[in-house]
Amino acid sequence: MLSGRRLDLIDPSPFDVEIADIAHGLARVARWNGQTKGPEIFSVAQHSLLVEALFGALRPAPSRQGRLAALLHDAPEYVIGDMISPFKAAIGGNYRPIEVRLQQAIRIRFGLPAELTEDVGRRIKAADRISAFFEATALAGFGAAEARKLFGEPELRLHDFASFLEPARPADAEARFLARFAELDGPPDTT
Repeated sequence: MLSGRRLDLIDPSPFDVEIADIAHGLARVARWNGQTKGPEIFSVAQHSLLVEALFGALRPAPSRQGRLAALLHDAPEYVIGDMISPFKAAIGGNYRPIEVRLQQAIRIRFGLPAELTEDVGRRIKAADRISAFFEATALAGFGAAEARKLFGEPELRLHDFASFLEPARPADAEARFLARFAELDGPPDTT
């Protein structure tokens, strides 16, 4: 990694995970394999910021740790890239266990439980699906009917999150990701 850490992808240690490496990598990984509108890519870092904002808008209001988990939901992609779920399922094998171990190491590194509660996991997944709908229709050329078939009807309005859907230069996406991480990182909530 650029930080100088040596990350073992098969047996990752939380001690080898650095937020700067995650932000740098995610800001340079394109969502939708780069097949999006705009002069820049729409990165996984931007997607992560959108998912965290959507997660925060779902009721009941989430904890700061839940929001941090939402921001880091695709963090393993900083080293393994962004692959669509059907492709992950098709390649099978050891891919999913490697991704899970890496996600657990990332969570532990930043003070989150290795395994999320069912409720937090379900809500992150809901925010991720809403994000996919918004990205598909605003950036990837999908019609609303097609996106509804694939991702369901979003319970939030695109207009409220449009600012998150503007492709950005990698350095800008990286800085925004790091700034949001800094706002969310800290000791566990006590309430």
